Amino acid sequence: MRKLPLFLILGIVLAAIASACHNGDDNWDDYADWRNTNNSWLDEQQKRTDTDGSPYYTKIVPGYDKGQYVLAHWFNNRSATQGNLKPYWTSTVDVKYIGRFYNDAAFDSSYLMKESYGDSLYRTDLSKVISGWGIVLQEMHVGDSVEVLIPYQSAYGAIGYGSVPPYSNLKFNIKLVDIPYWETKQ
Repeated sequence: MRKLPLFLILGIVLAAIASACHNGDDNWDDYADWRNTNNSWLDEQQKRTDTDGSPYYTKIVPGYDKGQYVLAHWFNNRSATQGNLKPYWTSTVDVKYIGRFYNDAAFDSSYLMKESYGDSLYRTDLSKVISGWGIVLQEMHVGDSVEVLIPYQSAYGAIGYGSVPPYSNLKFNIKLVDIPYWETKQ
C-alpha cells in the first residue's frame, strides 16, 4: 500500500518535469503557413542584390550573441554620419520608425503615436527594445536611416506581441534622430 502513493507522487513529478521541458512552442503547428511564408520571404531577401550585383542587405551579427542577426540596408551615405555618436546598450535614443510585416502591411509607427518627444519621435532605452533593434541601433550613427529585417528569433519569437503574430520576421525603416542620454541616465 505504501508503494502506491509513492508511485503516484513519482508520476506527478515526472509529468511536471516533462511539462517544464516542453519547448513552449504551442503555436508551432497553428502558425505553420505563416512561419513558412515568413521564412521564405526572409531567405529571398538575404539573396537580394543591388543594381551593381552586390548584396542589398548587410548581415549584422552582434559579437555578444553569434546566434542572432539582422539584415540592414542604409539609405544614407554612411561616411556623412561617421563622426556622429553611436548609442551604447545603456543609451536612450530618439528614433522615427515604421514597422511592417513581410507583406508590407504596417503594424506600428512612431508617426501614429499619441505621446511623442516631438515630430513623431519615439524615445526608448536600447536595453528595452527587441534584440533586433538593439543590434542595428548600435551600428547606427545619429542621422542614419536604415531598413532592417529582423528574424522572428530576434523580434517577438514564437509568442508574438500585440498585433504581431508568432514567428513574424519584421521589416523596420528606422531613422536615428538623437541620443538624448548617450550613457546611462543618472
